[in-house]
Amino acid sequence: MFTLAEVASLSDIQPTYRILKPWWDVFMDYLAVVMLMVAIFAGTMQLTKDQVVCLPVLQSTVNSKVQPDTSGKADFTTVETTTVQEEAPMRTVSFESVTVTPDILLSRATSSQYPPTESGQELKKEQKDSSGRKTNLDFQQYVFINQMCYHLALPWYSKYFPYLVLIHTIILIVSSNFWFKYPKTCSKIEHFVSILGKCFESPWTTKALSETACEDSEENKQRLTGAQSLPKYVSTSSDEGSPSASTPMITKSGFKFSADKPMIEIPSVTILDKKDGEQAKALFEKVRKFRAHVEDSDLIYKLYVGQTVIKTVKFIFILCYTANFVNTISFEHICNPKVEHLIGYTQFECTHNMAYMLKKLLISYISLICVYGFICLYTLFWLFRIPLKEYSFEKVREESSFSDIPDVKNDFAFLLHMVDQYDQLYSKRFGVFLSEVSENKLRGISLNHEWTYEKLRQHVSRNAQDKQELHLFMLSGVPDAVFDLTDLDVLKLELIPEAKITAKISQMTNLQELHLYHCPAKVEQTAFSFLRDHLRCLHVKFTDVAEIPAWVYLLKTLRELYLIGNLNSENNKMIGLESLRELRHLKILHVKSNLTKIPPNITDVAPHLTKLVIHNDGTKLVVLNSLKKMTNVAELELQNCELERIPHAIFSLSNLQELDLKSNSIRTIEEIISFQHLKRLTCLKLWHNKIVSIPSSITHIKNLESLYLSNNKLETLPAAVFNLQKLRCLDVSYNSIAVIPVEIGLLQNLQHFHITGNKVDNLPKQLFKCVKLRTLSLGQNCITSIPDKVSQLLQLTYLELKGNCLDRLPATLGQCQLLRKSGLIVEDHLFDALPSEVKEVLNQDTSIPFANGI
Repeated sequence: MFTLAEVASLSDIQPTYRILKPWWDVFMDYLAVVMLMVAIFAGTMQLTKDQVVCLPVLQSTVNSKVQPDTSGKADFTTVETTTVQEEAPMRTVSFESVTVTPDILLSRATSSQYPPTESGQELKKEQKDSSGRKTNLDFQQYVFINQMCYHLALPWYSKYFPYLVLIHTIILIVSSNFWFKYPKTCSKIEHFVSILGKCFESPWTTKALSETACEDSEENKQRLTGAQSLPKYVSTSSDEGSPSASTPMITKSGFKFSADKPMIEIPSVTILDKKDGEQAKALFEKVRKFRAHVEDSDLIYKLYVGQTVIKTVKFIFILCYTANFVNTISFEHICNPKVEHLIGYTQFECTHNMAYMLKKLLISYISLICVYGFICLYTLFWLFRIPLKEYSFEKVREESSFSDIPDVKNDFAFLLHMVDQYDQLYSKRFGVFLSEVSENKLRGISLNHEWTYEKLRQHVSRNAQDKQELHLFMLSGVPDAVFDLTDLDVLKLELIPEAKITAKISQMTNLQELHLYHCPAKVEQTAFSFLRDHLRCLHVKFTDVAEIPAWVYLLKTLRELYLIGNLNSENNKMIGLESLRELRHLKILHVKSNLTKIPPNITDVAPHLTKLVIHNDGTKLVVLNSLKKMTNVAELELQNCELERIPHAIFSLSNLQELDLKSNSIRTIEEIISFQHLKRLTCLKLWHNKIVSIPSSITHIKNLESLYLSNNKLETLPAAVFNLQKLRCLDVSYNSIAVIPVEIGLLQNLQHFHITGNKVDNLPKQLFKCVKLRTLSLGQNCITSIPDKVSQLLQLTYLELKGNCLDRLPATLGQCQLLRKSGLIVEDHLFDALPSEVKEVLNQDTSIPFANGI
């Protein structure tokens, strides 16, 4: 027999799982406990008191009729079998004048039926004739009969009723809790219950819901106060979606302007310490992973439906066969043991002393099963009445400010439906951790606690333009304290996916340059108004064109725009550069991408562009006709565009002053003669190409001041180059030039000459007639000596000689008044070989600043 503790362990589940047990499961568990108690009670009664008592059915007519005698008197003779106790083996039973002893019964039991005696004398005579040893064999015979009739006459259901109830109850208990124990479901359930409990108790849940209530109250106040509290830069436009209908990309970035709902500063209701904040962040990650793991299957739902169907079938089975046995449980039973040769009787009438109790227990059990079955039917109705594989947080979205809580499906949805039967507040608080808005708010709070004003001030630095710059990298958002740095000139935001620029940016009156690197920042209406009026330079680096914030195209006072990213992929055919037409004050456009042609829409801003830079990352730029419309462009850079010749469209740019064709595949520059129409061209950069020779027609570029031909394949320098009298900078480094022509002396205005990395072995004396030289790069050549006339270069500040075949340096270097050791690039042993007075002169630059520093 099972103990109660052993049976109870079958339904033992963790206390925390109660949130997944709806009222019908709880009620069925209690019914199962009652049925278990019925089984144990019936089993106990059966073990202690269950028995039958049988008496023989006499075949004589004396048992059923009254026989009259000759004297007219009726004499009733009845033989009664009694259980003979060991204490009175010779006890006699007397009915009127007939006396029956156990010995007489024994003799009757071992022979055929005796006829009834007529006088007491004959009976006494018979009694005297009987002889033998007195035993209790008659008692043993009736015990034997009772045992046989218990198994033969008693219905099987009366004997096994307690055990059947116990087995059925155990099966129902196991079926009810199988989904908690099954390996493929219990892990998910355990994980879900653990996360749900943590979400319910998390301080962040309370804070998020409290802020919702606070926002509601603030909105009510705002409706009452009207528009009196509108911020300074709030637009009065009635178009909530966008100030301009001509900017179709605004909807892509999710950027919305709202003049009807100005930004409200929400006071902090509660404060999360660092530990609570980290735990909440971990919960968001756990919920995200759990959702991805559980939503892809519906095994828990199917298992629960299956076990409910099994319980329903079990109920029908029990009810069908049990109802047939209600009437079989009876107090009286007729037994035919077929042991007449031992007893002498063929039929016995037996009584079952537990019949009444068993019948009452069976009726009670049937009643409990009926209630249990009706609940199972209700459960099936609930399972199939509503789509339990879908769960909507619509009510939660309506009641809270988290309108982005997604609906869930499959097992995740089913578990939430089960939780709702326990308490809907669990699902509401759990929904907070499904919301990206909620997660972003948490990140914002944690971010503001970590990045204080003092910490941000430590990260402010001075850039090359001597401007105060702050670079924030890979943060969860933009700390509020950033907007308190009112003296900041440059703000760089990199890899901050949830960057949001609030109205507080209006405090940063010095801010004129903003960098957004993979950072699709969103701005509030007030912040946008400020940026539109103050921002002058914007850098945007992106992977997909959708990352470009839509408000970028509305910055009407923007002067410089730098776009770095992919603009030529299949996903970016709908490039929003047509919106550049709104940038009426744009002067510099820098595009680093992989264009095959210059977008025609760029010409919308061409009339007022003064500088256009295209870095094409090796993609061949084919169509350049739109360049002709950029009549005001003064600087043009077409770098790494795989150009093989100088584009003809460039010759139409009459205002062009600087042309940079760096890193292309240009082999010949015969078209350079057409540059004579570019009267204002002063700087020509043809470096990092494959140019073999310089045509003499270069002399037609009369106003050329800077010529960059480094990293090409030049072997000679034509004399025509030295007819450019205005040339101030000549760079022919890293070619194969062996001789510096003597005509170089004609360049009286030359200030910078670079011929590093060539094959020069001798320096002409005419070189030192260029007395205005400030920079002279002669490194990595084959020069064996430096003429003493180097002393004529009184304005020389930089001299590179490293990598040559020099044995010594001329002592006249000391006469170059502006040359210092820091500007002399030469091997150490050559410098050490100089006279001490020369070294002292060259070292002055190290001692003077040091003294000034003191």
